Amino acid sequence: MPRATEADTTRERQDRRPVPRASRSGPSASRDGRVWWVLTALEVAAAAVAVLADLLVPSLVLLGLAGASLLARRQGPASLGFHRPARPGRLVGLMLAVAAGWTVLHFVLLDPVTNHVSGEHQDVSGFAGLQGNLGFLLLMLVLAWTLAALVEETAFRGYLLTRLRELLGEGRAGLVVAVLVCSLLFGLLHTEQGVVGVVLATVDGVLFSLLRLWSGTLWASILCHGFVNTIGFVSFYLVGPLYGLW
Repeated sequence: MPRATEADTTRERQDRRPVPRASRSGPSASRDGRVWWVLTALEVAAAAVAVLADLLVPSLVLLGLAGASLLARRQGPASLGFHRPARPGRLVGLMLAVAAGWTVLHFVLLDPVTNHVSGEHQDVSGFAGLQGNLGFLLLMLVLAWTLAALVEETAFRGYLLTRLRELLGEGRAGLVVAVLVCSLLFGLLHTEQGVVGVVLATVDGVLFSLLRLWSGTLWASILCHGFVNTIGFVSFYLVGPLYGLW
């Protein structure tokens, strides 16, 4: 998997600075740092409330928070990870391969283990009319690449993960907690799919977070998310719901 170059990594760290102002020192700088830390904490809390309360369409609410946050910080989308990959074609092929492998892992291991442990199946009743329905499939593919891949990745792996890292610091422990919290909230976005759906979406969220961090660009998680959903919807269209190999 392509890693970010040293220049990309430096740029990403600069983009995550809470206050894009001229350098300061002394008590004023310390006071500004505390103010922006509190603002970041409030943003994270607001995002969590939006997800837990299932407020409107939570991903769109987070997208609105992200826009307001960027305006307040006078930053651009690059601060959320929108960096152009050095080799876009290679990244597309690689994320397609990762998505295919991840789908197989779901079918062979993740789905059946979660099903057996919980005693339930993922609730996919919302897609009941998808099997054999080409029009419904095309609609779901459009939503898979817009509302799911682009909007959800921008909201969670772009905005929320970035703010959590600012809040928790650059250390390894802070990074682990940021990934877990971001992934859990992403999982809770899927409560309509039952306990199994929440668990599986949380695990997916961890994968998408790692791809975003490892590659240095949000486009990696967007592509993988879109391909995973595409494979899932096409499979459902062809054979109906699949709950695992065993």
